[in-house]
Amino acid sequence: MNDLRRELGARDLTLFAIASIVGVRWIAAAARAGPGSILLWLLAALLFMMPLSIAVAVLTARDPCAGGMYHWTRRDFGPWHGFLCFWTYWIGMAFWFPSAAMFYMSATVYVMGPHFQWLADNRAYLVVSSLCAIWIALGTNIVGMKIGKWTENTGAVAVWILALLLGLAAWAIWTRRGPATQFHLMPDLSWGTINFWASIAYGITGMEAVGMIGSEIRDPERSMRRAAWAATIFVTIFYAGTTMALLVVLRPEAISDLNGLAQTGEAAGVALGAGWLAPLITVLMLCSAVGQFGGLGSAIARMPFAAGADGLLPPSFARVHPRWATPYVSMIVFGLIASALLIALQLGDTVRAAYQTIVSLMVITGFLPFVYLFGSAWKLGCRFTSIAGWFVTALAIGCSLAPTADIQRVWLFELKLMAGTAAVIGSAFFLYRRQVPV
Repeated sequence: MNDLRRELGARDLTLFAIASIVGVRWIAAAARAGPGSILLWLLAALLFMMPLSIAVAVLTARDPCAGGMYHWTRRDFGPWHGFLCFWTYWIGMAFWFPSAAMFYMSATVYVMGPHFQWLADNRAYLVVSSLCAIWIALGTNIVGMKIGKWTENTGAVAVWILALLLGLAAWAIWTRRGPATQFHLMPDLSWGTINFWASIAYGITGMEAVGMIGSEIRDPERSMRRAAWAATIFVTIFYAGTTMALLVVLRPEAISDLNGLAQTGEAAGVALGAGWLAPLITVLMLCSAVGQFGGLGSAIARMPFAAGADGLLPPSFARVHPRWATPYVSMIVFGLIASALLIALQLGDTVRAAYQTIVSLMVITGFLPFVYLFGSAWKLGCRFTSIAGWFVTALAIGCSLAPTADIQRVWLFELKLMAGTAAVIGSAFFLYRRQVPV
């Protein structure tokens, strides 16, 4: 556990946090749901992101170790709960990688020109290109945080540039012709938007990943506090501002939740006579994606590494590469699981329905571990933080069960969610009992 090197200072940690949290694909989903999403972003930041940042900063200061949530839960609630927390979060992130890769690879076709846009819904292209994206991002972090951190730093810088570019394009269009959308404060309260509320909450998670690399942070208490607040402020402004920018360019019904950001770039380029705008926005999206893939991929690899060191997984998971000093076995196994899930969830439905199923499973399994995280924060006296966190966690899981308009066979969608969640929890119990027999 002490073989991991402390390579991250406050600046690197802030950029790491931004790269891990910001997912530009949530912007399109928010814009498609209408201007009321802007208020939802602000509420989500107040009721969940700020409490999460406080909890992670406090827990990291107490235990700056590899594994973060796994270690905190094991210490506060026991080995089985620590393992369940780790396993559900790890598999939840394995669902996140395919869904994110499908989104970003769908957007790349806009760089190729209009003759290739049919690839955005082509299953073979999305699967193959998504697999490539997953392994390229993980590969840069297998060679070490000293190299891998530049992947995350590049992703964070790309997010800053993307926000500035979208804001300037929206301002130029507003002054020329006015906004395409009539803005209002309240979100649309309809059955079709319920599932999206879960995406809003999930879109501001990611600070917990920073706590997983606590053993690689220089001066963890000071660095975490500064990075948490800086990242929280930036992410809130980013999501609310870019959602508004998209709605200035296009009406909600014209924005696709799968490739809406690229569509907006194309529409803004036409309106402003700037044909280079759409390709540039897409390149920035891909840079942010690689940063986020690398940041989350490297962070969550520390959880099975810590579990392996504790004897709850085979000892190979605790191996550190002799040259690069990284938990390379954990990263490789994670990449294999994410790849298998990407392929398996394509069965039995359309590309868009498969994408939505992955997203819902990602939300369910990704939020369950926050019950433990906020429980640990409660034990440290963070009462309001924990109550707010638990409330949003329960709301997000409930909303993720609602099918969207893209789901044609509701029974298959719900069956996949039930089977997937049961498989995750059941496999955790099976693996734990193999390592720690009754």
